[in-house]
Amino acid sequence: MATIIEKFFDSKEALTAELSATLEQSLRDGISNDGRAVLMVSGGSSPAAAYKHLSTLDLNWQHVDVAMVDERWVDASHEKSNEAFINSTLLQNYGAVANFVTMKNSAETAQQGTAVCEAAYAALKRPYDVTILGMGPDGHTASLFPHAEGLEIGLNSDQLVCAINAIESDVTGSITERMTLTLNAIAQSKVVKLLISGDEKLAVYKQAKAGGDVNDMPLRAVLNHPSINIEVYWAP
Repeated sequence: MATIIEKFFDSKEALTAELSATLEQSLRDGISNDGRAVLMVSGGSSPAAAYKHLSTLDLNWQHVDVAMVDERWVDASHEKSNEAFINSTLLQNYGAVANFVTMKNSAETAQQGTAVCEAAYAALKRPYDVTILGMGPDGHTASLFPHAEGLEIGLNSDQLVCAINAIESDVTGSITERMTLTLNAIAQSKVVKLLISGDEKLAVYKQAKAGGDVNDMPLRAVLNHPSINIEVYWAP
């Protein structure tokens, strides 16, 4: 099982303060020790305030690689684009000069775009300094969705990224075609920060942690991985 440290906060503001401080330290350490820092970022409301705060810090951002954890196969101009979200939060102010490694490319499908994306991610320093993950009410993390087309590759291959076609649901919405980090890539992080908010998602997390079929709740594959260091951040 992964090494799991759980951090429970009384408010989202307290979570953001702790997350911001630890992300800053990880980036500074990465730059100091390796010459570059690699930050894998997810979309969603939970990390948004921390991203905005980080952007105001005078780090050596030209030595930071920011890369997507997952992405819908839509253009950056699309309202559901994670790339657009990162551009509008983290890659502002001082953060604007970071090297941004995106997933969506000019290929028509995620499957066709996998090789180009894989090459871009293979060029990044490993281990990554931090990978930020969220979790859905269906137990997905990154874009590793339950019983999705491509999930087998996502959980068991040596690739760093893979194409996913999820089963349409209230969670996925109508955009089911995605690109995502694989479990193999997630495991190549010094630390994984799993962000959870609310009682409903806390219950889902506990269900995943209790064990069961990883195809039903792919988060289980992360929580069960023997070499991943996970810090779980929860706020109401």
